Amino acid sequence: MGASVRGDDGATSNTADGAERLRECMNEAWSADIGVFGGSGFYSLMDDAHEAWIETPYGATSDRISIGTIGGKRVAFLARHGAHHRFPAHAVNYRANVYAMKQLGVRWILAPTASGSLNRDVAPGSMVVCDQLVDRTSGRRDTFYDGPPTTHVSFADPYCPTLRPLAADALRACGIETHDRGTVVVISGPRFSTRAESKWYQSQGWEVINMTQYPESYLARELEMCYVNVSLITDYDVGLEGIPPVSVQSVVETFERNNERLRGALAEIIKRIQVDADCTCHHALDNARL
Repeated sequence: MGASVRGDDGATSNTADGAERLRECMNEAWSADIGVFGGSGFYSLMDDAHEAWIETPYGATSDRISIGTIGGKRVAFLARHGAHHRFPAHAVNYRANVYAMKQLGVRWILAPTASGSLNRDVAPGSMVVCDQLVDRTSGRRDTFYDGPPTTHVSFADPYCPTLRPLAADALRACGIETHDRGTVVVISGPRFSTRAESKWYQSQGWEVINMTQYPESYLARELEMCYVNVSLITDYDVGLEGIPPVSVQSVVETFERNNERLRGALAEIIKRIQVDADCTCHHALDNARL
C-alpha cells in the first residue's frame, strides 16, 4: 500500500513501502510522531506549520495535514471534517485520514471531539477521557483488512491504556473539569437522536454521545497506533428531562468558546508523551491472523 504527498508548492512524491520510504522521499519535514484529529469547530492547532495534501490508497484526506512542532515534538494535525466542516460525520473518509497519519510515522493519536452528554453529572464545558465505546453506526468502511489474510483485531478496550491516564492528568493540570472514564455511543448522523433513542442510551448508563469515534478509533488500532479520545461536552442530549433539542449552532459555539482551553490541554498532553515508548497498542496485530 502506498501514498503520495503534495506539498504547499504542488510537488508530489510517491511512496511504496510505508512510513520508512515516505521519510526517505520527503525527509524529516514530512514526518511526525503524534497526530491530532480536530473535531467540529476545531480546525487549526499550530501557527508555524507547513501543509500537505496526502493521497492514500483509500482516497484523499479530509483536508491538508499541517505538520509542525509542539514542545519539541513533531505533530501532524488534520481537521477530520475538512475546512468549514464540509464533510459530515457519515461522509468522512476515516480510512484515508488514519492511513495518512500512519504513513507520516505517527504512533500516538489525540482525538478531541465535540460530544453530547447523556448524564447530568457530565456538564457542558467539561471533558471526558472515554474508556469504552458502543457502535450504533451503519454502512461505514471500518477496516483495512478485507482479506486475505483474515484479520481479527481485539477491540475489547478501545482506547489506549498509556494515553488515557496521561490525558486525564494533563487535563486536570490545566484546571479542566475532567471525567477520566465514560462510554461513548457513536451514532451515524447526520441527524441527532430522537428523545426515545436518547433515553434508551441514557438508561444503559452510557455517558457520552458522538458521531465520529467509530470507525476512527478502531482503524487506528488496526494500524497499531495508540489512540485517545477527549470528548468536549457541548450540550446535554435530549433524553434528559426538560432538555431542548440540540442545534448545530449551539454545539459549534460551545466548542469555539473552549478552543483555547483545548489547545492548551492538547499541548500539555503532547508534552507528557514519551514518543519512543512502547505500548500494547503497537502490537495489536500480534495473534490477530489465522
